[in-house]
Amino acid sequence: MAVTPDGMLTALDVMQDAAVIPVIVLDDVAQAVPLARALVGGGIRMLEVTMRTPAALACIEAIAAEVPAAVPGAGTVRSAADAQAAAAAGARFAVSPGYTPAIGQACRELGLPLLPGVATGSEILQAQEGGWTELKFFPALQAGGAAMLKALSGPFHDVRFCPTGGVTAANARDFLSLPNVVCVGGSWLTPADAVKAGDWDRIAQLAREAAALRG
Repeated sequence: MAVTPDGMLTALDVMQDAAVIPVIVLDDVAQAVPLARALVGGGIRMLEVTMRTPAALACIEAIAAEVPAAVPGAGTVRSAADAQAAAAAGARFAVSPGYTPAIGQACRELGLPLLPGVATGSEILQAQEGGWTELKFFPALQAGGAAMLKALSGPFHDVRFCPTGGVTAANARDFLSLPNVVCVGGSWLTPADAVKAGDWDRIAQLAREAAALRG
């Protein structure tokens, strides 16, 4: 995995590491480490733990401390305070459902690579004005899917995307085949029933299949 000369990750590093960034929702910190180990064992290292539950920050902290091969990130970052809390917990990148200058500035000050969420041309322009060119296209399917991303590649030829939202194992290749798509985000790698049952072998297999999508 490439890093900048100062040793910091970039958003592009995060996107290029594997074909899929798993979107992870955890309610129990005890699940965080075995889940992360299963994903890493399957070839997926960039782990987006969404800040949708009270356990999220503790889960990021546990993964950062106990799974050195993993690169934990924070998803659903909706404010500068979220970014600051995520970085303090050990997150090494951030993913937001939208973009505001305050979120962008906080992540820049923290040295936290950010994938800001966009769904329209105006939102892409706003993110670009803030200096961000690697973006999360969200909600991907509802915002027009692969056809929309193909259309956006004309005016925004210098922007690279991670579509998330409605992306599945069945349609991931449709997105990954586009030249402006570097990776996709998806929750299918960590199905709730498998997490609840502690079926880490199943999750490792889903990770292996996802990692092979770029082949």
